[in-house]
Amino acid sequence: MSENKLRILVLDDEPIVCKRLQPALEKLGFEVDTFTQSVEAMHQIQQTAYDIIITDLKMKEIDGMRFLEEAKKLHPKSEVIVITGFATMETAKQSFQKGVFDFIAKPFKLSEIQEVVTRAAAKLRGGAA
Repeated sequence: MSENKLRILVLDDEPIVCKRLQPALEKLGFEVDTFTQSVEAMHQIQQTAYDIIITDLKMKEIDGMRFLEEAKKLHPKSEVIVITGFATMETAKQSFQKGVFDFIAKPFKLSEIQEVVTRAAAKLRGGAA
């Protein structure tokens, strides 16, 4: 793995979201792993450190809030971006209290995600966000 390639984990129980995000983010030069099962993604973050984690909130088994808490505990430097079709002020507030980098409501444009990920990457690399 080359030094400058940041690793991204995408977790969304809708396969279409993973299918759309992976090429869009790889095009920007990121290494991307996608998961539709939160349990599998949880195993993965216990073994691999990701620079950026993109997660949905509403999922079976482990929900996004619990997943992002665990991710932040394991990898405090990871930037977490939440995407959700159930955006409320309450969930947004909760996410930010847990240290989320940004919160994106579905349906979103790919360019929105690309822009947020680019900002998170800049922050991780020590540049201006």
